[in-house]
Amino acid sequence: MGLQPLPQLLGKMSALPASPEEAILDCVPAPTCHEISYAVRLSVPEFTSLCPVTGAPDFAHIIVDYVPRELLIESKAFKLFMGSFRNHGAYHEACTTMIFSMLFAAMRPRWLRVSAYWFPRGGIPIDVFVQSGNPPKKVHLPPIDIPIYRAR
Repeated sequence: MGLQPLPQLLGKMSALPASPEEAILDCVPAPTCHEISYAVRLSVPEFTSLCPVTGAPDFAHIIVDYVPRELLIESKAFKLFMGSFRNHGAYHEACTTMIFSMLFAAMRPRWLRVSAYWFPRGGIPIDVFVQSGNPPKKVHLPPIDIPIYRAR
């Protein structure tokens, strides 16, 4: 692994990017990446984006699980990236796969999974899952344990 540039956002005042394409996905070196395998989970319980047709807000609980290779996504950069979807108009499937693709391109992890549990739109919840193949053996991946949506 070559030297990674220092994170651009860490320790600085940072505005929410206007779009996911403008977000900076800073990464930092993964500790002990060649000695042990471990999973990282990032949970975004208040994710928002916009319906591309009506402009109405959409809400989701998004969970990102990954097994690093050489890089970790820096947490502030991740937070700002996920917040950048707030004014982004796209269908649930497009948002979920965009998150996956951009994170995979930034980190190049051994394995990545994005699980998106969208709250009902028109009375129908839509859950979207994408992953980069089978997870590595001997890595503990806890269950997600998000129940399917039920009315109260």
